[in-house]
Amino acid sequence: MMPEPSEKPRTRSLATVLIGIALVALLVGGVLGYAMSNFATSDQINNFKSQISNLEQELQSNSTQIGDLQTQIGNLEQELQSNSTQISSLETQVSNLEQELQAVQNSSVINISISGMNVSLSQLYDQVSGSIVMVQGIVLAGYYFGTPVYGEVEGSGFVTNMTGQFAIVTNYHVVEGAANITVTFTDGDTYSANVTGTDLYSDLATLSTTAPESEYHPLTIVSSSTLQVGDPVFAVGNPLGLTGSMTSGIVSALHRSVTVDWTTYAISDCIQTSAPINPGNSGGPLLNYAGEVVGITSYTATYEGVAAQGLGLAIPSSSILREVPSLIINGSYSSHPYLGADGVDMSYELAQAMNTTVTYGWLISDVTSGGPAATAGLEGGTTQFTDFLGNTYVIGGDIIIAFNGTRIANGDAMSSYMEENTLPGQTVNATIVRNNQTINVAVTLGSRPPPA
Repeated sequence: MMPEPSEKPRTRSLATVLIGIALVALLVGGVLGYAMSNFATSDQINNFKSQISNLEQELQSNSTQIGDLQTQIGNLEQELQSNSTQISSLETQVSNLEQELQAVQNSSVINISISGMNVSLSQLYDQVSGSIVMVQGIVLAGYYFGTPVYGEVEGSGFVTNMTGQFAIVTNYHVVEGAANITVTFTDGDTYSANVTGTDLYSDLATLSTTAPESEYHPLTIVSSSTLQVGDPVFAVGNPLGLTGSMTSGIVSALHRSVTVDWTTYAISDCIQTSAPINPGNSGGPLLNYAGEVVGITSYTATYEGVAAQGLGLAIPSSSILREVPSLIINGSYSSHPYLGADGVDMSYELAQAMNTTVTYGWLISDVTSGGPAATAGLEGGTTQFTDFLGNTYVIGGDIIIAFNGTRIANGDAMSSYMEENTLPGQTVNATIVRNNQTINVAVTLGSRPPPA
């Protein structure tokens, strides 16, 4: 008989199975837990990596910005350094200018830069003032119930030495009709003087004095023909009796003609200047900024009896150079060229009246019988014309538009050309317009009649 299986071993086998199953479950759970934990950690790592990548990119961007900012800061530092250098340089220049200004103020010297050359007006004044004199005299002013009344005349003059002897040059109108003439030098010494020569046509006069040679400091005279409008000039004289006064200005215009009351002939080729000229300045020198004489201050322009401001007129130094030697030696000058014709400046209105297109030049109204113009065949006008203002002209005559190829714009230009470039007996080629035809006429100039 076979023995029955025992229950005890079956129980042990079931427990073993259960233990095995538990172990497997634990193992599987552990594996699953580990796997699940591992998956969670991987996501976190990926997230961390992504964040790290973003941070790296942001850091890279910030690094670029920081680099740009550092570059800008560097540029600003360089610019600041450059500006600091410029500021330092400007401060140095300002300091130097302040020192120069202080030096100028301390020495009372004014310097002017002309064509790259520094000119001290104070030094110029010191250079020429000793050559300027005051001219005084007594004139008969009229009569009061049969008793003569006398007045004093006063003007300026300056020392020259053109003929090997000292002389004083002044205006004719300063000494016209004067007696008891005296000359006072800068040092205050006064001496009697005599008129040695006069020319009414150029308003020039020369004087001699009893002064010793030590008083004479002659000025250099240069031709005014080199002057240009805008050139700086200055004048020294005795306006209103204020001795040794200096004024300055520029050459405002050239070749002006001036009408005076002691002759019917206009004084030609005058210099217009903005340098103030007042009574008492007459006869004094107009000088360039080298201290050389370029004219004689003579007149202030007037309008309806009122003196114009800054519109002075001076006799040109070319007239001084041409005439003064003759005034000193001969007592007169007799070489003024003479055309022997009267006329007026052309204008648009006159051109319209004459049916011509020529609006410039000098229209001949009348020629003097036997004079140079008449002898050459120049013709005066034949018809009277009254303009809108009531002025009457004689029109229809020849229009002079050039002398020897030089354009003649008006009467001032014509008389200035004649004084500057011609002499009595000289033949000029006159270009004229006659009946709207342009022709050339040879004219031999005469000598102006002596003053009446």
